[in-house]
Amino acid sequence: MSDEQGKSSGSNSSGAPSKSIEELLKLLALGQELSPAQQKEMKDYKFWKTQPVPSLDEKITEEGPIDRIKTPAEVRDEPLPLIEQFEWSTIDLANDKELDELYQLLYDNYVEDVDASFRFKYSREFFQWALKPPGWRKDWHVGIRVKATGKLVSFIAATPVSVKLNKSGKRIDCVEINFLCIHKKLRNKRLAPVLIKEITRRVNKQDIWQALYTGGSILPTPLTTCRYEHRPINWSKLNDVGFSHLPPDETKSSMVAKYTLPNATKLPGLRPMTEKDITPVLELLYKYQERFDIVQLFTEEEFKHWMLGNNSNEDSNVVKSFVVENDKGEITDYFSYYLLPFTVLDNAHHDELGIAYLFYYATDSADTPQYKQRLNGLINDALITSKKCDVDVFNCLTCQDNTYFIKDLKFGAGDGFLNYYLFNYRTFPMNGGIDKESKEVLEDLTSGIGVVLL
Repeated sequence: MSDEQGKSSGSNSSGAPSKSIEELLKLLALGQELSPAQQKEMKDYKFWKTQPVPSLDEKITEEGPIDRIKTPAEVRDEPLPLIEQFEWSTIDLANDKELDELYQLLYDNYVEDVDASFRFKYSREFFQWALKPPGWRKDWHVGIRVKATGKLVSFIAATPVSVKLNKSGKRIDCVEINFLCIHKKLRNKRLAPVLIKEITRRVNKQDIWQALYTGGSILPTPLTTCRYEHRPINWSKLNDVGFSHLPPDETKSSMVAKYTLPNATKLPGLRPMTEKDITPVLELLYKYQERFDIVQLFTEEEFKHWMLGNNSNEDSNVVKSFVVENDKGEITDYFSYYLLPFTVLDNAHHDELGIAYLFYYATDSADTPQYKQRLNGLINDALITSKKCDVDVFNCLTCQDNTYFIKDLKFGAGDGFLNYYLFNYRTFPMNGGIDKESKEVLEDLTSGIGVVLL
């Protein structure tokens, strides 16, 4: 669940990471006034104390569900009550008018940097890709409207996902919660808790009791925390719009030279992924992901959707996937990334920033001495291909095995952190690719996080 503060918008955009609940309690004990963000965090903590999530100071001794096993029949059939002036609304993504309403709500209220310079620029194709994978349900696209005007003011979504905990071999059929968004003027109405409870009710009615979500805020209790990393592709443009800044000991020319990439990829046999590659690539991914603690499980239909987009016969403008095929016709490597540009506000020269997010990748060289070199070559080719998609900055987290290439490929640490959560399930803590205290990247150390959430 990427909450309203859940994405890093740039290397100078999200501010310092949230203080822990313990630190906030100390401030209160000393009689110090909390900032609005800290006040929100305290309110969230009071809500989360009522939910089946591990407490912040809980020591996990056994993995498994937190709540007792229930049945859908035990879950209420009616939506939760709302404040009188609001009403529930199931958003129909096949309706252009409602899709436009969702776009406008997220554009105006979802995530923007503290300087209000950038906003996500969603497309209809992105919504169809992100919110309508195989197994999607219309009633999991939940909105709240103002009764008097019909204006959409809140939204939350769930999409089906299956994950596996590799150490125990446990499969968990759950949902990913995403796009939790409250209109800025209504964030004192406590709509977020009721949205979370309502989407929980709707998911529970389908006999699903766990959920994956992410957020920038510290809530009880993260599986782990990852850090955003940014690799400039078009440094000059990033500097023009205020996304990247000129270091005091550098010149603009030296920065452009530092981040210049060749025009041609280097790995022999690299080509765009096609539908016929689905089976071998999925087998490659599963074998590769045995190294992580938590991974996503796909049917071939799901994998085709996430790797090739809604229409696999046409080139997707949202997700790009490439494979490396050797002389024997075998797929040895693959990578994917998705595109979600920013609208640039109040800039005379640029109105859009091209953004790529590293998605899934795999290689058959994981257990060889050449692994790091191969992985660096693979992701470097991903950077090169992204230039043709007008990408200006390529983002990743410190999840998967990204720490093996972050330094060598000139990714820079952002100030945004992303916390991973699993609702109604205790797991042992996992490595997020950064040191818990310093938050610095743990170079060449496999993380525990093999699942990538939007």
